[in-house]
Amino acid sequence: MEFAERLSVPLRWWVQGTMMVATLWLALVVAVPLTVAWVVTGLALAVLSALFVSYGAARVSVGDGVLRAGRAQIATDHLGAVTPLDPEAMRLQAGRDADARAFLLLRPYVKRGVRVDLHDPSDPAPYWLISSRHPDRLAAALAASAPSSPQRPGSSG
Repeated sequence: MEFAERLSVPLRWWVQGTMMVATLWLALVVAVPLTVAWVVTGLALAVLSALFVSYGAARVSVGDGVLRAGRAQIATDHLGAVTPLDPEAMRLQAGRDADARAFLLLRPYVKRGVRVDLHDPSDPAPYWLISSRHPDRLAAALAASAPSSPQRPGSSG
């Protein structure tokens, strides 16, 4: 089972950003020449679009025995327990119950996610906390890609 998800910016952010740029245009059009107002507004819209596209380009995927979250990746044989989190549990894991050493791929507009415990002695992070719109499907994909008899540090096979 494979999983792939892009944590794209929601439509409401695009609407709010466009309204902000429209407000900028309205403020400029009465104060500066029309050409300047359109150029500044066009640049503002381009910058806003570039920011939203780059921020929303983060991908979460599971395939070929590897979990990828943003630019980070780890082999699934180094993964321990995978816990799908509802909005309240995600808020606590990212806040009050957080470990400063954990790897985080969080997006404020995605309220749910998964906690993936690690069993990699060379990785200082105790777990990964990953935003996901489909945490149950992500957890199922990770469970399906886990080795049948995972090796834990200190165990013999």
